[in-house]
Amino acid sequence: MAAAQNGWLDGDAVMMESLMAMRRAGADGILTYFAVRAARLMRERQRS
Repeated sequence: MAAAQNGWLDGDAVMMESLMAMRRAGADGILTYFAVRAARLMRERQRS
């Protein structure tokens, strides 16, 4: 996440794209340290 900390990319967008890529590749479940953060982002996007 150093690139996100330096402002070179959007860390949340990269995180979500990585998780969605795993899902598209056929993962039934994903264990990640970003689970709480990803859940909050998905909830915020649903409300918008």
